[in-house]
Amino acid sequence: MLSSNLSPELLAALALGGILLGAIALVVGILALLRLGKNLPALVKLLQIHDDLLGGSAGRASERIAGLEAALHAAERRGDESAARIAALEGLAQIDLSLVGFVRYDAYDDTGSALSYALALLDRQGDGVVLNSIYSRADTRTYGKSVRGFLCESNASEEEIAAIERAKESATRVAVAVGE
Repeated sequence: MLSSNLSPELLAALALGGILLGAIALVVGILALLRLGKNLPALVKLLQIHDDLLGGSAGRASERIAGLEAALHAAERRGDESAARIAALEGLAQIDLSLVGFVRYDAYDDTGSALSYALALLDRQGDGVVLNSIYSRADTRTYGKSVRGFLCESNASEEEIAAIERAKESATRVAVAVGE
């Protein structure tokens, strides 16, 4: 019980001051919680990393760090191996015959069904071969001609030129497929 030395006005002022101080503390607390809420995901992640390094398993922290370093070195080795494999595959891709042009046609008036054909097999630089198979009722003949830079090195028939052009057009599809 309070002593009677305090006047009712003083008691009212003290009560009002206490209420005001409590309200200020409540506002400051709410602001602190809001600020913590913005940083809460980062804080949780930091605490998880801390727990993983220092107390996440039965081993000592130095043992765990050594394990993490070993895993990092293994990942770096795998990355180097992958880079070497990619370089080798890119080298092969430069010489593969990935550009193909195919044209069917009737070589003679007395044959039908477009059994003759010209087939161009080229690399990305347009080097390769064009094959021409001419069908007749008596026999079939096949010829091959060298191609450099999308140009036939010897006289080319209309169908052979068309096959080379189709192979050249396929270069655009190959470039789009590999993201060049």
